[in-house]
Amino acid sequence: MNRLDQLRSQLLRNSTLVMFVLIFLFFGLQEPRFLQPESLGNIIKQSSFIGIAAVGMTFVLLTAGIDLSVGSVMYLAPLIAGFAMRNYGLDVEFALVLAIFAGLVMGAINAFFIVVLRIIPFIVTLSTLFFFRGAGTFLTQSRQLDFPREVLDFGLARVLGIPLPIIIFALVVAAAFVTLTRTPFGRHVYAVGNDINAARKAGINVDWIVFRVYLISSACAALAGFIVIAQIGRLDQSFGEGREFDVIAAAVLGGASLFGGVGSALSPLIGATMIQTVKAGLIFNGTNLYAQPIMLGAVIFAAVLFDSLRQMNLQKSRRRFIRPIQTETEPAERNKGPRHPAGAAART
Repeated sequence: MNRLDQLRSQLLRNSTLVMFVLIFLFFGLQEPRFLQPESLGNIIKQSSFIGIAAVGMTFVLLTAGIDLSVGSVMYLAPLIAGFAMRNYGLDVEFALVLAIFAGLVMGAINAFFIVVLRIIPFIVTLSTLFFFRGAGTFLTQSRQLDFPREVLDFGLARVLGIPLPIIIFALVVAAAFVTLTRTPFGRHVYAVGNDINAARKAGINVDWIVFRVYLISSACAALAGFIVIAQIGRLDQSFGEGREFDVIAAAVLGGASLFGGVGSALSPLIGATMIQTVKAGLIFNGTNLYAQPIMLGAVIFAAVLFDSLRQMNLQKSRRRFIRPIQTETEPAERNKGPRHPAGAAART
């Protein structure tokens, strides 16, 4: 392999990171204010809730699953916590725990139908997307729910000058990184995504692994929803609507594969930050509001295209080093030596 091929291979392997740097530099050169620390801090803060939910989605994608209900979980779980705060005077910390617990319950519902009843994840989570949102609409009667002031104080709090949502995002990513790289559960998640049949033969409890990843996904979505509520202080019927697509896009942009077995805890961090960087950059440049979804879609398409090219390049590299398998009869044939026509005639 020459240097040009090596360079191309390295660029494809790190295509997401290269694309992120190029986008960042492009908007920074267009508008210097984009590179100011305050602007960068806002980008990370605004991407934190999508990133948190994308961490849970990454676990699901690693097992070749999908969770379309995360947007509705982001809506219903904080809603339950808000009712508890309003009716029972629950503190904000306990309300956060209650929201996460509600997310775990919703994740268990998804996991039950997927693992126990063997219904495909797409159908299950598409159904619960409407069911969870319908339950929330029934509870609120389509009215807006205002949260107590202490929730806003929680969302605007800083620790050592760093906004609390960024710290929570960093802690979630760190916990996911340790789980996926340093625990048997993490190795089993990758094994299930790479080859579920081989994982079963290796003695891995596949059903329990799949059950837990949907718990993680919904818990992260519930936490993400509460983080957003803590910054705006209110919840209406449209809250979280369509966010499942942002969450999936963030995980895939960061390098997670929809086919399972590929991705890391850093995938949501890169993907969510890239999406928010594009959105903020388009606003800084004064791009037409109606053209912004087109530009964002083009970035997502380019990232997926580069990922496909990377996979093709890796497969080509593997084929290059595959040697043909010799049959067992080949050595025996070589030992016999060339056949002599005279010998054949004598035998006849």
